[in-house]
Order: sequence, then structure tokens, then C-alpha cells
Amino acid sequence: MNYQEFLNAAKLVAESKGIEVDNVLAAIKEAIARGYVRSLGGGDDAVVDVTLDEEHGTIVIAQIKDVVEEVEDDYLEITVEDAIDTADEERADIEEKIAETKDKDERNQLKYLLTLVESSVKNLKPGDRFPIYCPIESLRKITVNGIQSALRSNIRVAEQTALYEVYKDHIGEMLTGTVEKAGDRSVSVNIGSHTVVELTAKELIGDEIFKVGDPIKVYLQEVKEQRTPEGKLIRGPQIEVTRASSGFLKRLFEEEIHEIYDGTVVIKGIARDAGIRSKVAVYSKDDDIDPTGACIGPKGSRIQKIVQQLGNGKDKEKIDIIAYSDYMPLYIAESLRPAQVLGVAMEGEGDDENARPVATVIVNDGDTRLAIGRRGANVRLAKKLTGWDIDIVPLSEATEDGLVYTPIEEIKEEAAKAKKEKDKAEYLASSLKAAAEKATMKAEEEKPEEVPAEEAPKAAETPAAPAEEKAEAPKAEPAVETKAEEAPKAAETPAAPAVEKPAKPVVHTEVKTTTTLEDLEKELSEKKDEPIRRGGEKKRRPRRISEEEVERVKPSEMPANVLPIYSDEELAEIEAEESEESLDDDIDESDYDQYDSYYDDDGK
Repeated sequence: MNYQEFLNAAKLVAESKGIEVDNVLAAIKEAIARGYVRSLGGGDDAVVDVTLDEEHGTIVIAQIKDVVEEVEDDYLEITVEDAIDTADEERADIEEKIAETKDKDERNQLKYLLTLVESSVKNLKPGDRFPIYCPIESLRKITVNGIQSALRSNIRVAEQTALYEVYKDHIGEMLTGTVEKAGDRSVSVNIGSHTVVELTAKELIGDEIFKVGDPIKVYLQEVKEQRTPEGKLIRGPQIEVTRASSGFLKRLFEEEIHEIYDGTVVIKGIARDAGIRSKVAVYSKDDDIDPTGACIGPKGSRIQKIVQQLGNGKDKEKIDIIAYSDYMPLYIAESLRPAQVLGVAMEGEGDDENARPVATVIVNDGDTRLAIGRRGANVRLAKKLTGWDIDIVPLSEATEDGLVYTPIEEIKEEAAKAKKEKDKAEYLASSLKAAAEKATMKAEEEKPEEVPAEEAPKAAETPAAPAEEKAEAPKAEPAVETKAEEAPKAAETPAAPAVEKPAKPVVHTEVKTTTTLEDLEKELSEKKDEPIRRGGEKKRRPRRISEEEVERVKPSEMPANVLPIYSDEELAEIEAEESEESLDDDIDESDYDQYDSYYDDDGK
């Protein structure tokens, strides 16, 4: 047998079935071992080892027996003497086949098998295991047929195991397949990867009918596999799909309504009677978004797209969109839509701990049948959605019996009040959390930097001078004396955090003028009322303030805590220089009129 051709065939099988080559080889080994055990005819408890030796290009088959001193079961045990005789017989048989064969690959395989037989009896003793080898060419035709049957079964199991690994992570998702077979009781659907699943009538929506080749959407509900207590796979995994579950309807809502897909609107609960009626409770934390309106769409366009995908039977499944509320009386009233509820009486948990809580709902006499629904579907789905048992009571009967209930208007007011308190509590909790986080961050930012451990002993490095030396220190060396006094303080006082330096005193210079604030405002208003000057008009310099108009601050009026900028001698010199410069400034302003022609636009 050409081992390379054998490997190539195994790879082709793996590719066609969509499984790993190692799984195919393992299935082949198990099939050969099972077929060889049957060929022995002594029972299924025989120990058979099958090795795919890629290095030598051969398949080694051997029955393993325990070596004992006294045999009790010759099918499973053997003595050392019998093992040596069996090995001699095997050696003679293999040598004869080597002499007869002309195939080079087969001769090499037989020679390798001969070495295994010879090594099997070396140092053999009781307690060892003795292999009885069998060339694969020696297997009878009936054994080969059994191996082929077992191989097909193992390949099927390996294929199903690979499918389990593929689909186990897709539980709860929508799959699109093609109808391969349609009958009265079931529909076979190909969902890809050579996988065909079956939809029973129970998993279909009402009386819907399909034809071969029709596209169909299914919901992957469960993937199960059956194994023995030892962990051996009995049969392939069972892939369960359905169209009648609440999960199927939920996935349709997520596909068709983007507010649900992105999480703006949340589905809080679904109660479904496939083919008849479904109730979907929706909720949104954003008060600006109407969750029921988002699901229904303009003129019911969105909900109609979903209804069209719920079977092609004569009777279409109806869907009620319910506004979810944490306030249970209002939620129960909403769950009975399209019936209009007048009031609700909550009776609590009851005496039995395991009993469901009961709510009595009052409706108009004409809405009783609508509240109950066809075949009781409406109230049954409301019970399933809310988790409460609901009794429908007409208004006339409630009045006659004197039933005390809460009107729907008060229920809505209480629900709004409860929602407001809940939002307030959530806002307060979030605010406290944010404040705590902010305080933590601020504390971490203001945390003083830790002084490195190396800098701490510096203060202690300077030895403290004795008190006698401090007293006898000469006056000519005040610096040394100061250091001697400060050294003990540095050694005794621990390192303190850095203290901010005081700010430098600000020097205030006060300038007084005789011009008041009213005069400045009047002057600005006059300038605003003046017409805009043209380019040819001459420009005037601003009026110069004379020395008499400026009242300088006398040195005696300066604040006591402000140091003077100039000394008295420097101020006297400055006044002398200013008096000399003032002689040169006695020039008539009319002398500047001769230069005005240079800046006159008309003169250019």
C-alpha cells in the first residue's frame, strides 16, 4: 500500500466533509481497530493498537496481550515461552512475504515490521505487554468491509463533531437556509456547511407552507450532543432550529428596528403564541424617544415588515407593542392591550409562598371578550409577560360586588411619581459617585511628593556642636556660630512639607488729576458727536497737561509699609535736571505750524 496515496485520500475526505485531517486519520485508526477486533472473533474486549507510521510509510496493527506466568485467559494473556514461539512464527511468515513480493515499498514495510517483531521479545518478562503484529495486507475481505462500514460511521461522527464546534458559538442567532424537502409534518432546511436540519410542525408558525428551494429564516435554539459516561460520542450533535420561539421574534425586531439594534430601545420581555398573537414589552431610558412608536413606525410600516415574515398562512400573527413600566399595576394594565383597562386591584402574594401573585383587572362590559382574547390568548400572554395571574372582571360585576380597585388615572399618576423618584435617586447616586471620584482624583493630585530616602539622612550628617563650644565661639566667626546653633534643630525636627514664600509687597503709585470723571465722559461724548474728519483736514495734537493740573504725591503721604524708590539726594538731582530742561521747552506752539504743511493731504 502506498502510504502517500493513503494520506492524500484522507486529505480529500477532510476537505469534502469540512473536517480536520487529524480527525479523519483518527477515524481511520478507530475503524481499523474495530474491524480487526471483530476479525479475531474472541470478543470486543481485545486490546488492539493501530499506528500510522508516517516515517516508515506504513500502518502497524497489533493485538496487545499481557505477559503472565500462568495464563487464565488466552485471548488477553500469554506466557513468555508462547510469546517467543509466536514471534518466531511471525518472523518466518514475514520473511516469506519479503521473498515473494516485488513491490519495493511493500518490501520496505515488511522489513520494518520484521524489526518490530524481533524487538518485541527482547528482555521479555512477566508484567510486560506483548504485541502480535499483523500486516494490513493479511486482513481478510470481510474484515475490510467491516472497516469500511466503521470508517463511514466514524467520518460521520467526526463531521457532526466539527459542526458542533462551528454552531455551538452561534446559539441564539438567526440563520438563513434553503428548503430541501417539504412535507406535511416537517421541513428539511439546508443551513450551509453540508448541514441539513429539520423543522417539525411544532416549530413552524401556524399553517405556513414552504416549497423546495424557498429561502427560509430559522432561529438556532440549541446544539446538543450525546456521549457515554466515558466521554465517547454516541451520535452527532443535534442542532435544534425553530421559527415559533420568542427568540425568533426578538431577532426580527433587531433586524428591522435600528433603535433596538443600537440599544436605544430595549426589549424587556416577549410572550408569544406562534401564529396567533405576540406581546412585546419595550422600554427606553431616553424620555425624548417613544419606544412603542419607534417599533410601530410611521403608519405601522415597521411592524408590518415584521408581521410579513411571520409565516405565509391564512391567519397572520398579531403583535401588541407594550410600554414597559416598573410600576406593576400600570404594566399589567398595558399588557392587556388592545383592551382598555378601567382599574386594577392588586391582591399580593397570597398565603402560599409558591403561589403566583394575583391582580384583578376591571374593564368595560363590552371589552371583556377583547381582554380575554380568542381562545384566551390575550390574557394568557399577559400573564406570561408580567408573571402575575390576572382575573378579568366587568365593571358591572365589580360595582355589584363592591370591589375596591385603583382607577387607571390614579395608577398613571402613581407610576409617574414613582418614575420621578427613581430618576431622582439615580441622579443623586450618580452625582455622589462622580463627586467621590473627583475628590479622589483631587486628593491624588494634591498628595505631597515623597522625599527620596537618600536625602533624609543629610540633616543628620552635620554633627551637633556641644553647648560649651557654642558659648565660647569667638565673635569674629558669626557664620560658624550660626551653623552650630542650627544643627541640633535640623537633627531633631523631621522634614516638613515645603512652605510657600510670602508674596513681595506691591508698590502702589498714586497719580491725582484735577480732571474729574464727568469731564472725561463729556469730552468723549462731544468727540463722538463730531463729524468724521476728511483726509484733507489738519490734525491737531492733544492738549498738553500742565504741571499745575497734576498733583503729585508727597513723600509724607506714601504708605508706611512702602519703601521709597529714590532717596532725598536723588530726588533733588532729578528736580535740578528737570528745571534745566524746562528752559529749552519755552517755545511758542505757533512755531510748529510751519511743519503742518508736511502732513496736510491737500499739500501733496
